[in-house]
Amino acid sequence: MLISGIQKMSLLDFPGVIAAIVFTPGCNFRCGYCHNPEFVLPERIAEIRPSFIKEEVFFNFLEKRKGVLDGVVVTGGEPTLMPDLLPFLAKLKERGFKVKLDTNGNRAGVLRAAMDAGLVDYVAMDVKTSMDEYLNLVGNLASAENLRESMKMLMAGSVPYEFRSTLIKETHTPEVIADMVALMTGAQRVALQTFRPGNTLCAKFGDYHAFSDDEMEAIRQQFLPVAGEVIMR
Repeated sequence: MLISGIQKMSLLDFPGVIAAIVFTPGCNFRCGYCHNPEFVLPERIAEIRPSFIKEEVFFNFLEKRKGVLDGVVVTGGEPTLMPDLLPFLAKLKERGFKVKLDTNGNRAGVLRAAMDAGLVDYVAMDVKTSMDEYLNLVGNLASAENLRESMKMLMAGSVPYEFRSTLIKETHTPEVIADMVALMTGAQRVALQTFRPGNTLCAKFGDYHAFSDDEMEAIRQQFLPVAGEVIMR
């Protein structure tokens, strides 16, 4: 599998698990606020391709970290675009590591296959905005049908999961927030993430604004009645 980067250890990305993070290149969304354009835009991916990490090198690293690391987070980009994602996850499981998959949910079939095969222990699915606003925010490859299917699958399944949303003042209006609350009603866990302006995929988003702590808390209060747990990051 193509590995565009790794983070050797994280205590925050996989709830309750000390994990390494694997980044895959390429994405089917174009979120203007994305902070990893080098893993999304083809021209930026081409620039870093010589530094890609070979799969065997990564597994050698994991072998040396047994007893220190308990799991691996597979993120991107969008990992479900990788044609050999499932065999890669299987290798992780065979080596005794727990697996967290980060996904935008647009390839519901791949997510279902990973869950049905028991290859994931935790899933974090980005819920970017209301369904009506998805195409405007992420580009025309988003499929409302696939996104809803992924959400329904997670909510009905046995794999622990969270829906996570990065909130931006200029795009997440009160009407959009209300629609998102309805969309995520019944969720096991919702993670509301504060936007960080700066190095963004689309330059104009670099000048957009984060909600204040008090504003984020007010939004969290809207989600509390409909989700099992609501956290802020």
